[in-house]
Amino acid sequence: MPTPKFAAAARGALADTGLRRNLRGATAALRAREAAAAAEPADWEELREAGRAAKDEALLNLDVHLEELERAVTEAGGTVHWAADAAEARRVVVGLVRATGAREVVKARSLVTREIGLNDALARAGVTARETALSDLVVQLGGDEPSHLLSPAAHRDAAEIRELFLRELPGAPPDLPGDPAALAGAARAHLRERFLGARVAITGANFLVAETGTAVLLESEGNGRMCLTLPDTLITVAGIEKVVPTWDDMEVFLQLLPRSSSGDRMTPYVSTWTGVTPGDGPREFHLVLLDNGRTSALADEVGRAALRCVRCSACLNVCPVYERTGGAAYGPVYPGPIGAILTPQLNGVERAADASLPYASTLCGACADVCPVKIDIPDVLVHLRGKVVESRRRRPVPNPELLLMRGLAWTMGDPRRHEAALRRGARWARLLSRGGRIRRLPGLLGKWTEARDLPVPPAESFRAWWRRRGS
Repeated sequence: MPTPKFAAAARGALADTGLRRNLRGATAALRAREAAAAAEPADWEELREAGRAAKDEALLNLDVHLEELERAVTEAGGTVHWAADAAEARRVVVGLVRATGAREVVKARSLVTREIGLNDALARAGVTARETALSDLVVQLGGDEPSHLLSPAAHRDAAEIRELFLRELPGAPPDLPGDPAALAGAARAHLRERFLGARVAITGANFLVAETGTAVLLESEGNGRMCLTLPDTLITVAGIEKVVPTWDDMEVFLQLLPRSSSGDRMTPYVSTWTGVTPGDGPREFHLVLLDNGRTSALADEVGRAALRCVRCSACLNVCPVYERTGGAAYGPVYPGPIGAILTPQLNGVERAADASLPYASTLCGACADVCPVKIDIPDVLVHLRGKVVESRRRRPVPNPELLLMRGLAWTMGDPRRHEAALRRGARWARLLSRGGRIRRLPGLLGKWTEARDLPVPPAESFRAWWRRRGS
C-alpha cells in the first residue's frame, strides 16, 4: 500500500495528544544528552569534519572500496551477494533461510531490512522473524510503524507497553509491573528461549570496513551480540553506502556516533565480525550488499550528501516538524529530516507520496547544526524541491498547481497585466476578508489558508501611491 502524502499522513499524529507528549519528552531528553556529550570533546568540530571527509572519500571511490570489501569478506570465509533492488535482496535472503530449513529467525535491529520489506517476505515463505531489540519487539507486537531511528517505540509510554505485553507477549506474568526494569525483564525472558533455539540470525550493520571485510554493529542492549554468536547461519544485509575504507576511519565514527545518537561517550556494545572462524560463532556468513536507489543518489552532486548519514537520529531530536508529527508520516523506514531527503532519492521524487517529503520542513537549519557528518539537510531539501517541480513540469498533462503558476507567470510578465490583476485581486480579496484577515480562500488557493491567514491587501497599491506622490 503506498504511503500517503506527508500532510495527510501527519493529521492523525497532530491530533494525538498522547503521542505528541511522549515524543516531546523523548526528544527533549535525547537532545539534552546529545548536546552535553558533544560539548565535552575540545575537538568536536574537527571530529565532525573528519567524519564528513571520510564519508565523502568513501562515496567518491565507492566502487574501489566495495571490490576491496568483497575480496576481504571472501578471503575470510564469507559469501557476498549483490542486490540491485529490494526485490532481489528479498529473494536472496529468503533463499538463504530456506536452504537452512529454519522456520524461525532472530533479527537484530536493521533499518535496511525494513526498507526491503523483509519480514513480510519471510512470512509469505512460512518463516517467522523475531525482533530482538526491545523497541523493535514493542513495535512488532503492536503492529505499529517505528517512530524514531534510535527508539522505534518512542511514541509509547511504559503503561502502554505493559498493556501490550500482557496482551501479546507469550509468558508475560499477569501481575507484570509497569516500570522499565520489569518490562525489560519480561522481554529478556521471552527472548532468551528464542536465542537459544535460533539456527539463523539476520542483522544489519552500522559500518563495513573495506580493508578487512569486517562488519560493525553498535547497540545498547546486547541482543545484536546474541544474534552474532549463537546461530549457525548469520546473514547481514547492508546498504552499499555503509562502507568505510579503513579502521582509522572507524576510530572517528566510534567517537561521533554514540555522542550524536544516545549522548554516550561510547556505545555499550560494539560488535565486529569478519567472515567465519572454525569452532567459534556461525558456520556460515552471508553479506548482502544493497543498492536500491543508492547509486542514483550517488550520481546527484547535491543529493549524495544524504548517503553520508550514520543513522544517529540527532536531526530528529531537534526538528520542530518531527516533534509534532512523529515518524509514521514520513513513511515506514526513515523518519525525520534525514527521511525527507533520503527516501525521495531512494524511491524517486516522481512518486507522489515521496514528492511531498522535501516540503516537510521549516528549513530552520537545526538539523544541519547537529549532524555529526555535516549533512546540509536544508540545502538538499531545497535541491529536491526543485527536482519535484521539474518532474511535474515534464508531465504531459499539467496539474492544477502548475497551470496556476503558469498563469501567474504570464500575468506578472507584463506590467499592465500585473497592475490590472492587482486591482481586481485586491477588490475580491477585500470582499473575502473578515476583521482585516482572509481566513479562507476558494478552490486550490484554500491550501494556503488551511494553515495560515492572509492580510487584506491595501486599497491603494504601492505603484499607484508612488505615481500619485510623484505627481
